[in-house]
Amino acid sequence: MELILIILPVFLIFFIGFLGQRLIGFDIKSISSAALYLMSPFLAFRTFYTNELTIDYFYIVLASLILTFSLLGITCLTAFTMKATRPQFSAIILGAVFPNSGNYGAPVVLFALGAAGFDYAVVIMVLHGLFINTLGIFFASLGGEETATWKESLQKVLRMPLAYAAFLGIILQLTGVNVPSAIMAGVDLVADASIPTVMLVLGMQLAVITRKRVAYRYVSAVTIIRMIVSPAIAALVVYFMPLNDLIKTVIIIQAAMPTAANTTLLALQFGTEPDLVSFTTLVTTLISIITIPIVLFLVGV
Repeated sequence: MELILIILPVFLIFFIGFLGQRLIGFDIKSISSAALYLMSPFLAFRTFYTNELTIDYFYIVLASLILTFSLLGITCLTAFTMKATRPQFSAIILGAVFPNSGNYGAPVVLFALGAAGFDYAVVIMVLHGLFINTLGIFFASLGGEETATWKESLQKVLRMPLAYAAFLGIILQLTGVNVPSAIMAGVDLVADASIPTVMLVLGMQLAVITRKRVAYRYVSAVTIIRMIVSPAIAALVVYFMPLNDLIKTVIIIQAAMPTAANTTLLALQFGTEPDLVSFTTLVTTLISIITIPIVLFLVGV
């Protein structure tokens, strides 16, 4: 019961966003852009500025890379075995490989492990943002009606303020520059507001997902990979790494998150089976009500 109570506040905020979208109707793209480009960078800056850079960060990056490419290999094999078409192939990859570590994973870690774990969750969130804006764009365009060039993918990455904010935080920390407390107070206000905002956005996005005719066998395959195989691989990867238990737990929890909501936006943008991707996002998010407490129990939360 206690584990259910950990994710209850998260789903309460999701529901508020869901209800608000259904009753009022908001411009989701504008709110989402504000959260991504105006608010989340302050959170990334604070995380990297206030936390000492150690060898642990190298292993977090390494674990994230190993997990991502392991899932990519398993998903490609699965899609090939199921004889998926090229658009379905790309949609399956979008749904299975990229977890919702930002507007779902980070809040769950915060409620489950507190501020110490949350800082590591933000680091992983920044990494996953880079992955989805490189690999995600590539595979979305590969199976889509539109085609993105490597230049367009690179431009997407270069427009990500999260990476610049994180880099600035690292530079200021390493050079010992002291940011005035008055400025940090403003940074804290925006950073603290970013997570509730992105949670509301996810609720809004779920409100506009509709059930359409999709190949349910692909939804099932993605759900199994995303909700079961992903955290299992993460647990295996971190087992062999010299990380403390807190970091290992954060990595596993983040790996157990449902499909990233941003994959739906990519699928819509490139015409890559958007109905399949959006329905997968909805299904994995709903199933996470059961799977996330199980994962929390298994990692000893």
